[in-house]
Amino acid sequence: MDEKRGAPGSYDFLWLSLALLPLLFISLLLPLTPHDYWWYLRLGQDILRAGYVPSIETYSFTYAGTPVTYQPWLSAVIFRLAYSGGGMDFTFLLRALFIGAAYGLLWLWMRQLGAGPRLAAVLIIIAGLAGSNNWSFRPQMFAYPLFTLTLVILWNWQTGKNKTAWLLPLIALLWANIHESFLLLFLLEGAALVFGKGNRKTLTLVIVFTFLASLVTPYGMALWKSLSASFLSPLAWDVSSEWLPPANLGWQMNIFFAWVLLLILFASLSPRRPSKLEWVWLLGLLWMSFSGLRYVIWGLIIMAAFTANLLADWDLRWLDRPARSGHPVLNYALALIFLFIPLVALPGARARLGIKSPPVISVDTPLAATAWLSQHPELPGPLWSDLTFSSYLIFALPSRPVWVDTRFALAYPAEQYQRFSQIAGASPNWQALLDRDNINLLMISPQSEPNLLQAVAISGQWCRQYRDDIAVIFSRNRSGQPCP
Repeated sequence: MDEKRGAPGSYDFLWLSLALLPLLFISLLLPLTPHDYWWYLRLGQDILRAGYVPSIETYSFTYAGTPVTYQPWLSAVIFRLAYSGGGMDFTFLLRALFIGAAYGLLWLWMRQLGAGPRLAAVLIIIAGLAGSNNWSFRPQMFAYPLFTLTLVILWNWQTGKNKTAWLLPLIALLWANIHESFLLLFLLEGAALVFGKGNRKTLTLVIVFTFLASLVTPYGMALWKSLSASFLSPLAWDVSSEWLPPANLGWQMNIFFAWVLLLILFASLSPRRPSKLEWVWLLGLLWMSFSGLRYVIWGLIIMAAFTANLLADWDLRWLDRPARSGHPVLNYALALIFLFIPLVALPGARARLGIKSPPVISVDTPLAATAWLSQHPELPGPLWSDLTFSSYLIFALPSRPVWVDTRFALAYPAEQYQRFSQIAGASPNWQALLDRDNINLLMISPQSEPNLLQAVAISGQWCRQYRDDIAVIFSRNRSGQPCP
């Protein structure tokens, strides 16, 4: 039986499953990092218990009682439901499903652009590997398939398929409650309206309804004001490298930078000439990628599609020759096997099978230190902790409100992160800054804050109470006597 180019079939499904196989394995094996996930888990728990989204800050003592906006509230609820329903197994499965959906949609779009199943498979593997450092358990992962689906819908609009464009308001309704990156939806639509070739009257109406759908959140129009302040503020740059421009360091960034250079070569040699809209999408998303490490994954998705379009004619001539497959049932069976094999990498399956693998929860999470601190409520607070520790503390030790955490632009002004950098870096005024908030407990990361650890140890004003490889806990020495 001949599998025709562009027609869905068992052969296509087999190649798609082969491409998703390594990506699903990676999504199930990457450890859960402490940066954001845990406070989202706490937020989801609070929303489900109270029946509404909190509007007042309660997780920190420094800004308790101030207004707070939780735009990605729905992501927090999803995280909590997965965790409550099946612990780490459901949590990791959730990530695999959304990563699989994002790159599966990308594969289908590349097939629409003319790439064969083999070329499309190779490209999503490369894009997935290069972007896997952005697969953390954060609301952004829920936005990846929505982003790819938006590109597919707008591409179909440009080719005359107007009906699918009416799915965009539904996407906006979800995206606006999941992650602040829903602004990309409007940027993509705006570029399509100006540079695209589809029915502009239809798209204009769609954009109006998309905007109205984005207002269906607990915040309405106030959400837009909050997001504009968030994107204009550089407050996270000093304490989080993901907001800084990417550097060509590490194999993932090597792939990204090499791919950008290859795109120039492909564009100059390819017989195809991409449309204005494709160029605007590519250049716009590349500009985002070069402005911040956390945005690289968006650029990789459009780069894969752009490459598929440029190489489609060569692919037809040399690589994707018609394949004969007399056993479509066998192809479907093998494809399903390839899709289900990664389930052995679920945390529970790994434990039962005794498979040696990366830890489920990353080793820089202060599990033991937090458990120890929970058993010593007699130690007086307030508590100052490493920035990434705070997210886990919000979830695991709510009795100890934090000084600051990773809720950038949600709960704290820029000055709070500047003070954190000064304390964490043991600047000359570190002790005065702690005194200002009457800090009596410290949870320091030896890896992230070695200078502070040394300064505290020799100051004579703090006594070490606990130490492991991940965290060191000090209490203030109020007695003035030598520490025991």
